[in-house]
Amino acid sequence: MEGLNPRSVLVTGSNRGIGLELVKQLVGKRDPPEWIFATCRDPEGPGAKQGCFLARDLHPLKKTFLVSVLDTSDPSSINAAAVKITGCLHGAGLNLLFNNAGIVKPSSLESETPENMLEVYNTNVVGPMVMGQVFLPLLRKASKESLLKGMSCSKAAIINVSSDCGSITNIMAWDIGQIPNYRCSKTALNMLNRCQSLQYAQDEILCVALHPGWLQTDMGNECKTVTPTTVEDGVQNILKTLARLSEKETGTFVNWDGKPLPW
Repeated sequence: MEGLNPRSVLVTGSNRGIGLELVKQLVGKRDPPEWIFATCRDPEGPGAKQGCFLARDLHPLKKTFLVSVLDTSDPSSINAAAVKITGCLHGAGLNLLFNNAGIVKPSSLESETPENMLEVYNTNVVGPMVMGQVFLPLLRKASKESLLKGMSCSKAAIINVSSDCGSITNIMAWDIGQIPNYRCSKTALNMLNRCQSLQYAQDEILCVALHPGWLQTDMGNECKTVTPTTVEDGVQNILKTLARLSEKETGTFVNWDGKPLPW
């Protein structure tokens, strides 16, 4: 991870799974980010208390590790978190926004409901869109003040956690779980990522949709016929990929190892 050195990182959905492990591994780096913002809907929940607060205690600069409320399905919550985070940064920008929060409603095409579709779309697509809008000033500031050339996760980046379930070309694991609400939301997220990459290119903000792989998380374990990778190994691989991403990948949909995935 020598090539991954953001000064500040914001992670959504950090109370469990990928988000929590990402926070833990960032803290464990030889040169951890100065500011780590671990956010989730309920910081007082068991995952956040046992994981995020423990990680905070291990951070060499405890005052710059913030566990904060941020519900990506609620724009007012996003705006409130942005005000708090902006104050913590004391005039600095935000280098890396890791849009990890997401939900899925178990369903088949026959049992799917409008309510499921709308709820999942709101969290998985509208949430990352609003996150990009609200935190854009901080990302722009980080990019403008950086001495790094080109695009990178150390300079200014939005990483949208997608899924190969959202690939239209490769309909993955249909026989295992149809989940139209989740599939459609991730396809839409991929388009959002492409739109962000076009709009934010002038600010040299890297935008990548990333499939994290099948990991041993609450979501990943639903795939009974596939042996998932441990979340520790999976996040380690993701961090290696983040260190390599550049303007060549902005606007693309990539696998956990950085290889391109079909739309």
